[in-house]
Amino acid sequence: MATTAITQAISSVTSAISTVTSPFSVEQFQSDVLWILITGFIIAFILAFAVGANDVANSFGTTVGAGTLTLKQACILASIFETLGAILLGAKVGATIRKGIIDVDIYHGQEALLMVGEISAMFASGLWQLIATFLKLPVSGTHSIVGATVGFSLVAHGAIGVNWLKMGLIVASWFLSPLLAGGMAAAFYVLLRVLIFQKDDPVYPGLI
Repeated sequence: MATTAITQAISSVTSAISTVTSPFSVEQFQSDVLWILITGFIIAFILAFAVGANDVANSFGTTVGAGTLTLKQACILASIFETLGAILLGAKVGATIRKGIIDVDIYHGQEALLMVGEISAMFASGLWQLIATFLKLPVSGTHSIVGATVGFSLVAHGAIGVNWLKMGLIVASWFLSPLLAGGMAAAFYVLLRVLIFQKDDPVYPGLI
């Protein structure tokens, strides 16, 4: 019942914002969806703030808590390397979120609906992360945006709108990542113990 109501609401919004003359006019379409683009930029900044407030803390929380870095140093390093990560790797990650999780081909002729859906996903992800931050809950920005994207696609086109194979690989990576990270950390620790800590004079190999 709720899904039907939401679908009808989305359809009414789409019909209101995607009035495109026939034959197709690029200029008319751009004019119709300009407000969606502007709204998307605003929500994207809110989402970025939410990710910075919560998800980035997951990366540096342990380091700051251990006293290895001060909060100021962590903020400076995060600003530099999070920006580099977004520039160097953001396009590929964004392409997966944009086209890998959902089947964008089924939105042919419904581009405005896709735009509204993506904005809804960004808003939902940002809102959840802000709530989680307020409640002092560490959550994953990736999990949030993936779940929100799948959610809007299920409402818009049902199960056929989701790339379940890609979704399965993404979910599998959520379980494999901590296992691989733990294994690598254990191997690195053993290497340090053998090459440094168990030496008669650990200072010299430690400096190297």
